[in-house]
Amino acid sequence: MIELRTPAEIEEMRAAGRFVAETLATLRDETKVGTNLLAIDRRAHDLIRKAGAESCYIDYAPSFGNGPFGKVICTSVNDAVLHGLPHDYALRDGDLVSLDFAVSVDGWVADSAVSFVVGTPRDEDLRLIDTTERALDAAISAATVGNRTGDISAAIAAVAHGEGYSINTDFGGHGVGRTMHGDPHVANDGRAGRGFPLRAGLVLALEPWFLATTDELITDADGWTLRSGDGSRGSHSEHTVAITADGPIVLTDRTFLGVR
Repeated sequence: MIELRTPAEIEEMRAAGRFVAETLATLRDETKVGTNLLAIDRRAHDLIRKAGAESCYIDYAPSFGNGPFGKVICTSVNDAVLHGLPHDYALRDGDLVSLDFAVSVDGWVADSAVSFVVGTPRDEDLRLIDTTERALDAAISAATVGNRTGDISAAIAAVAHGEGYSINTDFGGHGVGRTMHGDPHVANDGRAGRGFPLRAGLVLALEPWFLATTDELITDADGWTLRSGDGSRGSHSEHTVAITADGPIVLTDRTFLGVR
């Protein structure tokens, strides 16, 4: 069921969005060469506890995973791009890291992801990250009343295809509200003018993710982590966005913290 939020409810959602934004900014700043993925999860867990928030991941057990997830943040590294289950791994120079984080604050959910390189970056990784970020910007610009979900999908795809990347549509954007995943699904490729009409009050998590040289995913032995089928690297960018009569509001915006 697709739900629309009142202006007052969108205002209430800002607290969750701000907490998710601040947490990702903190974790990104603290994640260095040598940081263990389990330490990232422990830090995120501590921040959740101190804020009185509730993790959307720790008890998450969808049909496609080997649930419950058991951790509070997704940490995907290099050829992993989605649902990375934190494990005992110390980051190495040049690793491409994606952090995906969702929590509930006072009953409202916000969901966001950021990708970055620790240590010395490779040009091809920076290009991949930049593409997901520009695709997310394009998606947000298309998230306006009168458009359709297909307009968002087409905007994302135009950026990816323009850089020569192929697109997997198995996982994409989704509705957000009282729960982390709701309708409608927003694929990262689609036809403009098609799909669900965008209306004021619709809140979506928009999340372009691309792999460097494939669109095939394989599931890791942990039953959760999704990796590229050919070993190439992946990048993932995501924001929770409210569609309003005055334009899109990025609830998980991090620019006020000096980071994307």
